[in-house]
Amino acid sequence: MNVTIIDHPLVQHKLTLLRDSNTGSKEFRELVSETSMLMCYEAMRDLPTKTIEVHTPLGIANSKVISGKKLVFVPILRSGLGMTNGVMGLIPAAKIGHIGTFRDPETSGAVEYYCKLPADTGVRTAIIADVMMATGFTACEAIRLVKETGCKEIKFMCLIAHPRGIELVNKTHPDVQIYCAAVDTELSDDLFIVPGLGDAGNRMFGTK
Repeated sequence: MNVTIIDHPLVQHKLTLLRDSNTGSKEFRELVSETSMLMCYEAMRDLPTKTIEVHTPLGIANSKVISGKKLVFVPILRSGLGMTNGVMGLIPAAKIGHIGTFRDPETSGAVEYYCKLPADTGVRTAIIADVMMATGFTACEAIRLVKETGCKEIKFMCLIAHPRGIELVNKTHPDVQIYCAAVDTELSDDLFIVPGLGDAGNRMFGTK
C-alpha cells in the first residue's frame, strides 16, 4: 500500500489523547494542530533543498534552504481546518485552499459543495488534509479537484485511516502518497472508523 504510518512516540501519544472521549473541544483542537505539525515534518521529508552561503557572526557557512516548488495546503471542511494552523506553523508562506464535501446518503459517495483553490495551485505541491479517511470517497474527490488545476504532486495527510480508504485512494490515485498516524480496521454501520476518535468536526467545534 502507498501509505506511510508515522509512529513517532510524540505523534502516538497525542493521538491517544485525541481518542479519549474525555478530551474537551479546546484540548482536542490544540492536539489536532500539534499532531498535524509533527506529521508534517515527515510528509515534507523529501522537499528539495539547495546550498547557499550565510554570513554568521564568526564566518561563512554553506547551509541548506528549501528550493523548488512552493506549497499549498488544502484542508477538507470541517475537520481539516483544525490541521491548518499546525502545518502553517512550519511553512507560513504556503497558500491555503479549501474543499467542502458531504456524504450522499444513498450512495455514500462524496458530493462537492465548495471548492476554493489558489490560482497557481497547478504549479505547487499540494498537501490535502483531513482528520479521518474512512471509505476514501472524500479523499478521492478532493484529489480529483486539486488535479483539475494541473497539480502534479499531491500528498494526503490524515490522523487515522481505514484500509478501505487507503485501497481506494491507491487504486484511483496511485501517484498520491498517504500519511497517517494510525490505521483502524473497522467501520460502523454509518461508516465511521472504529475505534477511531468519533466525529472529529463535532469534537473540534463543540457541535453535535
